[in-house]
Amino acid sequence: MDDPAFTPEIDENTQTILLHASNHNLAALKPFLRIPGNASVQDPETGFTPLHAAIAACDEEDVEEEVDMNKAIEVVKELFLSGAIWNDLDANDETPGCLAWRLGRRELYNLCVDAGVRAEMLLGLMGKYEELDSDSESDEVVAENGAAEVLVAGGGEVEVLKKDVNSEDYLASELKFEDGKLLDEDKNGVMMAWETDIMRRSVDALLSSEETSGKRILNIGFGMGIIDGMFKDTKPFSHHIVEAHPAVLKKLKEEGSGFGAKWEESAPEGGKYVVHEGRWQDVLPSLLESGETFDAIYFDTFGEDYSALKEFFSEFVPGLLEEGGKFGFFNGLGADRRVCYDVYTKVVECDLSEAGLDIEWTDVPVGKLGEEGEGEWEGVRRRYWVLDNYRLPVCTFLG
Repeated sequence: MDDPAFTPEIDENTQTILLHASNHNLAALKPFLRIPGNASVQDPETGFTPLHAAIAACDEEDVEEEVDMNKAIEVVKELFLSGAIWNDLDANDETPGCLAWRLGRRELYNLCVDAGVRAEMLLGLMGKYEELDSDSESDEVVAENGAAEVLVAGGGEVEVLKKDVNSEDYLASELKFEDGKLLDEDKNGVMMAWETDIMRRSVDALLSSEETSGKRILNIGFGMGIIDGMFKDTKPFSHHIVEAHPAVLKKLKEEGSGFGAKWEESAPEGGKYVVHEGRWQDVLPSLLESGETFDAIYFDTFGEDYSALKEFFSEFVPGLLEEGGKFGFFNGLGADRRVCYDVYTKVVECDLSEAGLDIEWTDVPVGKLGEEGEGEWEGVRRRYWVLDNYRLPVCTFLG
């Protein structure tokens, strides 16, 4: 198109940096990287950053000569040292790590993951983890800052507002119980039936001794009651459930829920079956004070970010988990983008170790789920899971 109004402005500095990055010309690139911000410039049309350019140039289908991967690796390392952002998105909605994975360049992909871990750990030390593309099932249509995008019409225009996805809003929202899914009022999936196999395997892993009955169990987040139903079937000695949402609590009290007054009265002598109403942050201190301990603890909340999970296993699990007991959680951190899932896997390993806990992962095939708005996701705002495998965590005390 000849109309200059439709011609993107060409930034020679940006184009020169991207050219040197794509040529893996470290000597020519380095002087530019001395200027803050140059490691993360973006092409206005493709959205390519220098990281994208350096990794895209490793696509052997698009080049005649064999790619010198040593040069590519050195350029990517230098870009990260110079402040390149590991999860910037290009026009194809790909991070540099996504691009590296698609091209089969595992060395470059691992560099992106390691950079993401460093960035998240640093943000964690400063008291704020960055909201990645997904956090368990708690995100809506997410912008890069972790906020949901809400379109509002007004004055003949459509305005994009940012709405934080948080626990307070979730607890105040209306819930919709449907066959195979629990949705909030914005149609976000709070819990869905496709998770049943994951819950089954989690219960088996947490209660993996020869005798599964007679255990003391604590579950945070009832939701649809999938995992609590499985725990109930093992005939535990004690079964504590913490649930905060009024709609779920109302459902629990209905006749036929399986977790009402009759269930509480059926606890064995000396044991206790109970639903604690309220946020776990408010409920658990009293359990700690009473000296309650558990053989199995599971954590699966909605509307909370990774910092909440870290607080839980750092501040409460050490005092509530019995020696020899096991702790698990729904591992949906970053599960709508592989690189984010891999970053959070390493972040949680580091933080668990600092809390005195060891972790073992078991890969669980998820199987084919529907595309956006199809199959399992019909009527759901967005897919919170796109991966082929689920990493099932089981945590125990170190040593």
